[in-house]
This record gives sequence, structure tokens and C-alpha cells, in this order.
Amino acid sequence: MAKRIHTLTVFEHQPVRQGSGAAQLSAAELQALQLHHGEKGVPYFSLIHRGVKFNQYVGVLQVGKRLIEVLPKADKDDGEDLWRNRLIDMLRATSTLQVENTSSSQLKIKPNSVLDLYFELLIAEMEQLLHHGLVKQYRQTTGNRTALKGSLQFAQHLNHNLVHRERFYVRHTTYDRRHLLHQILYEALLLLQRLNTHPQLHHRIGRLLLDWPGQDRLRVYPTLFEWLSFNRKTAPYRSAIQIAKMLLLNYHPDVSRGQEDVLALMFDMNQLWERFVYVSLRKYAPQGMTVHAQNTKTFWTPDQGQKRTMRPDILLKSAGQTIVLDTKWKRPNGYGPSPDDLRQLYVYLKYYGAEKAALVYPGGNKTVNGRFAPLPGVGLESWGAGSLLFLPVGNEVWNWQQEISAVVFKWTAKHPNPTK
Repeated sequence: MAKRIHTLTVFEHQPVRQGSGAAQLSAAELQALQLHHGEKGVPYFSLIHRGVKFNQYVGVLQVGKRLIEVLPKADKDDGEDLWRNRLIDMLRATSTLQVENTSSSQLKIKPNSVLDLYFELLIAEMEQLLHHGLVKQYRQTTGNRTALKGSLQFAQHLNHNLVHRERFYVRHTTYDRRHLLHQILYEALLLLQRLNTHPQLHHRIGRLLLDWPGQDRLRVYPTLFEWLSFNRKTAPYRSAIQIAKMLLLNYHPDVSRGQEDVLALMFDMNQLWERFVYVSLRKYAPQGMTVHAQNTKTFWTPDQGQKRTMRPDILLKSAGQTIVLDTKWKRPNGYGPSPDDLRQLYVYLKYYGAEKAALVYPGGNKTVNGRFAPLPGVGLESWGAGSLLFLPVGNEVWNWQQEISAVVFKWTAKHPNPTK
């Protein structure tokens, strides 16, 4: 088990610089992040003088033995523990964490970070697979055998066994547990053994390595997962493979020195907030109200070239009424929403024939109603309601989702026409 030196917790959009303090990066850690950033860059942080600045992505970065935890934050008052729990709750609620097949009773530790939670999810899935029995699959094997089994490979047989006439170079079919699914999970298990720092997971990883059937080592790359297909027997492997894929493809070993490997599990907070609001509204939608996510329409078609589309975050439909919601994971400054956000909202309102639209922000619990100016010579019927919804950030996820739904659906019930 790797010994974690220190967990550095920061918030989104916060810079971290090189130094000797506990809340700073060492020279080796900064160099590893700079190499990971490379010339093409990564979306979750940018390079600054003697440091890095995180963007709107949240999650964890493990650099060597150092864990950097990037948390969301919609206000200045709440602390690290509260936002850490909120992030995990949002990931669970939006199914970003693959927990559909893993009951909460199987998760035995209190995670110190999202990374610990992912590690235990994979361990729990693999323990469950072992408990129910690992599947066997057919595979082709080729090699020297002392018995003639399968088809004799004449060219290789003459090349290898001109002297040893008691052997046969054959190709035959084997039915066992050494196949691609188990190889991928075995590679993920070895990665956990290398990176895990949670003492309660250490013995479970060791037990899995003892019980897991021996596998040939495998080089993991993105297109490898395109070859996988699941049937009735292998369907229980799907969740474990998805978690293993996320871990393996986001792991970047330090090939030069082997000391400052980087594992990045980062999530775009704008997308996560949009998804969380959507699943909350869908869960508590009143009867007759339907909730749709990202309904795409084409708004510009050139004579040659690519079309341009628009895609509002959330559409609400009820009794012929259409309402547009555009989520924003940020807080407007003292001057109100940006003109670009309002222009975008106005286009959604008109193009989708909506009665009202709103920008949806985290934090607070208030509604700022507003209206777009009428078109010249048309009158009040061309007005459109453009509001700002500030949704509360609750402590318990179920209560949080209920509060979000209550604010939004209370606003939707009000008539948008200013003359009524």
C-alpha cells in the first residue's frame, strides 16, 4: 500500500503554487503536473507561474503519493467537509458513480475523497463477481504440447520440434477464466494495489489478488473497450468494467522516473450541475409535467459546410406550455447576469416557442423575475419572461433535490403574461 504524504484540498478556480508548505506543491509534483499538461493542455487546470490554477472541473488528482482534491463551491461560507459530501451526493444522484449494482451495505468505509469511493466501488463489484462465480470463455491457444490436441501447425512444428519429436506445435480451443474481461479487471486491481492509501482497503485488495485467476498482462488503450460485448452471462461485469475503464484510461504513469504517476478523475461542474438539476426535476415533477434534457434544434444551415445547432439544458412541458431552463454553475456578480447569457436565453425563448425561460444558479433561495423588451411595433404579446432562479444548496441530497424542485415548479406555476 502506498503511503499518502498529504491530502491537499482546494476549491475550483483556486491556484496552487510551488513551495514547502502543506498547502503547496513540491518541485517534483509541479513538474509532474506540467508534464501531464503538456503542449496540448488538459481541461481541468492551467499552468501559471510556479504553479497551476484549477478550472471548473472538480474531483481528484493523485500525483505520486500526493492527493489533490478539487471541490466545488457556490458560496464562501461552507467548509470542505460539506462540499466534499455534496460532490459525492451529486455524483451518486446523477449515476456518474456506477452504483446501480452495488448496494450501500457493500460499501464499508467512509470515503476520504472521491478516489477512495471509486476504489471501493470497484473492489465491491469484483468481490461480488467472485461470490457469484467468474464466467469462463473460449479462447484460442497456440504452443508446444506433449499431446496432439487441436490442429497441428506444420510450419511452426517443423521449426520448433525438428529434434523433439515427442512434442506437437498445435492450436486448440480452451475454455477457462483467462479472457479479456478478467484481464482488464486484473490490471485495474494492480493499479489499486499501487495507488491505494486507505488502510481499510489494503487487505481487501490483497485478498482479491489471491483469489483472482492468473492473467497475462495487458496494455490498456481506449479502443480496447470497443471490442467488448456483454451477453446474459457477462452482464454483471458491466459496472466493474466501466469503473476499471475510468481508472485505467485516466492513469498516466511517470515513465521517466516512475515516482510521480498521475491519476486524474475530474468532472466538469457545469455538466454535473445541469445533470443534477435535471434528475431532481424529473424525480419530483408534478403530474402532467414532462422534463427533457438537451433538446437539439438546427438554427443555421449553410449552402455548404456544417450546420449549427442550439441545445438548451432543460425543457419543461405541460399542457402545451414550454419552459426553458439554462443552468449555470456560477454566481452572478453584483451587476447581474452577463449579457451573453441573457441573449442566449432570449434565443431559446423565441426559437422554442417558450412562454418563459430562466437562468438557474446554485446558492441562495430566491427568484428574480424579469422580462425581455417587446419587439418594436408588436406589443406586449412579444414579451418573454426571463428570470433568474437561485436554487438552495441543501445538506442532505434528498432534501436538496426536493428544495430545487419546489423552487422551480413554484416559479413555473406563475403566469408569464405581464397583463394577467
